Amino acid sequence: MTQKEFSAIARSIPVQPGIYKYFSRENELLYVGKAKNLRKRIYSYFAKNQSSQKTRELVKRIHHIEFTIVNSEQDAFLLENTLIKEFQPKYNISLKDSKTYPYIVVKKEPFPRVFFTRRKMNDGSQYLGPFTSVQKVKELLEFIRQNIRLRTCNFNLTEQNIKKGKFKVCLEYHLGNCKGPCEGLQTAEDYKEELNQLVNLLKGNLGTVIHHFRQEMQQHIKNLEFEKAAVFQKKIEHLRTYQARSTVVNTRIGTLDVFSIMEDDNTAYVNYLAVNAGAIVQTKTIMLEKKLDESPADILAFAAASLRSSFNSEAKEIIVPFRISYPEHEIRITVPATGDKRKLLTLSEKNVEFFREEQRRNKMLHLEASTKDEKIQVLMGLQKDLHVQEVPLHIECFDNSNLFGTFPVSAVVCFKKGQPSKADYRRYNVKSVTGINDFATMEEVVLRRYKRLLEEHKPLPQLVIIDGGKGQLSAAMQSIRALKLEGTITVVGLAKNEEEIFFPGDTQSIKLPWDSESLKLVRRIRDEVHQYGIAYHRKIRSKGAFNNEMQNIKGIGKNTINQLLKEFRSVRNIRQKSESDIAAIIGNTRAKLITAYFAVNKG
Repeated sequence: MTQKEFSAIARSIPVQPGIYKYFSRENELLYVGKAKNLRKRIYSYFAKNQSSQKTRELVKRIHHIEFTIVNSEQDAFLLENTLIKEFQPKYNISLKDSKTYPYIVVKKEPFPRVFFTRRKMNDGSQYLGPFTSVQKVKELLEFIRQNIRLRTCNFNLTEQNIKKGKFKVCLEYHLGNCKGPCEGLQTAEDYKEELNQLVNLLKGNLGTVIHHFRQEMQQHIKNLEFEKAAVFQKKIEHLRTYQARSTVVNTRIGTLDVFSIMEDDNTAYVNYLAVNAGAIVQTKTIMLEKKLDESPADILAFAAASLRSSFNSEAKEIIVPFRISYPEHEIRITVPATGDKRKLLTLSEKNVEFFREEQRRNKMLHLEASTKDEKIQVLMGLQKDLHVQEVPLHIECFDNSNLFGTFPVSAVVCFKKGQPSKADYRRYNVKSVTGINDFATMEEVVLRRYKRLLEEHKPLPQLVIIDGGKGQLSAAMQSIRALKLEGTITVVGLAKNEEEIFFPGDTQSIKLPWDSESLKLVRRIRDEVHQYGIAYHRKIRSKGAFNNEMQNIKGIGKNTINQLLKEFRSVRNIRQKSESDIAAIIGNTRAKLITAYFAVNKG
């Protein structure tokens, strides 16, 4: 995204706290960040004096930006961390350790240990948090160890090991910090009671604990044991220090889904917040076209069912602004008037309102001429801006893309008289190119496209746009010359980052005015070919057409391959990884199969 592009949308960015997500042209999530003021923070990325090389590289790859508005800077921080852990965007590498949000884990094992962790795994253990401060978590754990007697050792305290007398009590037992389950001095039931007290404390169910400490304090006061009473007073104050609440992370809210809706004449917008253990783990806003006179309740019920299915939601409660008839009767429908659930609903309503306004603004970037004459006027303006001989009534645009660094495909879209001619759209599986080679791919598909049109005696376009730099344009021109069409068709290249237009052999580019109807049309055509190519990739996935050499490995399925490709981006990268790197993603057994295959079949 260029500074000019950003300037065009800068005023549309809210000045409220929230998180922002940067996406590439291929709709890959590049970066998630937090901000107290979204507009001010995002503006800093596009400042002319930007000194960070990493930031400059990121900005070059940004194609579009999405936002989620929250109520406070703290909420933005919590949501940012949740999304980073969920999606692991490419440019959030620096946040892995120092900014990964901490949890306290109750390990799934005999006499469970309780400890601090940054890594949440699907191992059956109970993860409590996240917490806002590493230091506070460590202080809280120390507080727990001083008041709730749980083991800190790493012994495997199975019933059989304890009976065999394999372990001896340590100093913690003699200091009174542990009851000695390793020697059978504490039963599993008693340990569980201690654990329940800890879990209630960490989940925010502090009333019982505080009440107990207050009774102890009052008893010491009656006995004139003021020093001991002061200790319990300090414990109570310490507990209240950690009794922080947040509309984004509030463990007492539990797991639920939040939906809100806004409507225009023929369109409805629905926002979805997935709240898991008090933390927002997914945000999504969709747009629905109303075909009939559906009621808001019907639209919201349909959207809620669709989104819950898409995100595999297991929440048993749905928060909505009004009563809806939902098909799953075991799901509780809540229309909150006050409290934390009302705050979450208000947050969802802020996001759906922003999305609707953003959609309205985006329409201004498209060709919205209402009559044929107005559309022709736009095309005549494009003819003038590009200095071409003919009015480009027939325009075609090519784009190459690939799936996780494999399976290259190309797409071409066709616009006639300023409007999409979808019957003339085409998608190509690349046949003659091995590996990822954008130049060779472009040469092949342009040759196939216009050779076919010539053989079928169909009309050729006046203007062909190659979405790419000078390299792709040169490759396309090789095919145009081979077909002896040079001088018959005007072919231009559209630079991916700057939206500059290049003619074959020219050193200087043409930059269309950022607010011109010509550029709006070019953008619309470019966006259309991107969406058409992405839709093809989705079709490939759904039909199982994705194929690569890893499918030849016995015992390795499509899901395993997709896991590895999402993590390492290409088969070539997977080849270069160690067995331990692969095992961290798919386990030891399958990792051995893959590394053994690559050892025999060296690429």
